[in-house]
Amino acid sequence: MPAALLALAISAFGIGTTEFVIMGLLPEVAGDFGVSIPSAGLLISGYALGVVVGAPLLTALASRVPRKTVLVGLMVLFIAGNVVSALAPTYGLLMTGRVVAALSHGAFFGVGAVVAASLVAPARQASAIAMMFTGLTVANVLGVPAGTALGQALGWRSTFWAVSVLGVLGLIGILALVPAQATTQSAGLRSELAVFRRPQVWLALAMTALGFAGVFASFTYIAPMMTEVAGFSSGAVTWLLVLFGAGLFVGNLLGGKAADRSLMPSLYVILAALAAVLVVFVFTAHAQLPAAITIAVFGAAGFATVAPLQARVMDKAEGAPALASAANIAAFNLGNAGGAWLGGKAIDAGLGYTAPNWIGAALALAGLLVAVVSGMLDHGRRKARRAELAPAA
Repeated sequence: MPAALLALAISAFGIGTTEFVIMGLLPEVAGDFGVSIPSAGLLISGYALGVVVGAPLLTALASRVPRKTVLVGLMVLFIAGNVVSALAPTYGLLMTGRVVAALSHGAFFGVGAVVAASLVAPARQASAIAMMFTGLTVANVLGVPAGTALGQALGWRSTFWAVSVLGVLGLIGILALVPAQATTQSAGLRSELAVFRRPQVWLALAMTALGFAGVFASFTYIAPMMTEVAGFSSGAVTWLLVLFGAGLFVGNLLGGKAADRSLMPSLYVILAALAAVLVVFVFTAHAQLPAAITIAVFGAAGFATVAPLQARVMDKAEGAPALASAANIAAFNLGNAGGAWLGGKAIDAGLGYTAPNWIGAALALAGLLVAVVSGMLDHGRRKARRAELAPAA
């Protein structure tokens, strides 16, 4: 793999760490600013909203700018947001810093996926995208636990300073290793927006939103599920999350390789496997060893979807993939929020802490249904094309 992918992965590691590490620092942040835990939790929602807004907006505004320049600018914005967060004297300014950092998130992964794919032969593009997203998976395995420990030992501001340093390292790597790339869209923003006239682009975005809603319907409530149902201590949850993160890492790489061999069949299998694992999790959550094993498999199935889903939307947005790629990152985050909300509704309805697994399985199956419809449209188009090319009888 090209060295430039390492620079993209380092940047992704920093972005992934800052997104999720706040979850482990909510008590410290709430105590420092004198706000409630739910109010501090809005820092997570604010970040997600920043991703959803920033992904298509910044990518669209930068449609005529060389992609390396875009990546450099996004990393500068990311660093600035984390520095503001580290220095924030008030809760409101901390929220501002979080949103500023989030604005770069979706656009970075959207444009970065296009750049990563351009660095390798077409047959290896999904694996290249997966390599970049490896930074995000490693952030869950190492960055978030380490950042949480650092913030608890030295204060939550130290975590944001550390993430700022990671951003600087990623920026240096991009400047040094990513080759200069001019935009390929002669029509700029109009060319990018035109891809949203294609039904297959919307089907790809729907696959992403539904598939990842299935993941987060369950994952959001993994802690109470493990402590209240499986009987783990609260201290064991950290190690269970590391186990989940290890599954993410493996699944991400396997999903990329599978998609390189056969994209749509891989998506069918992965989404079906995700639904099956979540159904199994309803029952294995009641015993510690089966629950721990299922968590690792769940992580692998969940993140095996990422590279194929990103590759699918880029394939269907051929000719102007950057904005659609960034919109897909927004779709991931919409899925995160929607799945978490539906899982919470199931718990509030008194269905128990394993009920989100049923919700997640249903959402994954809905994503599979959309994938099948999309695949059938592909098949019908190929069949029509062959008929057009066939010699007249």
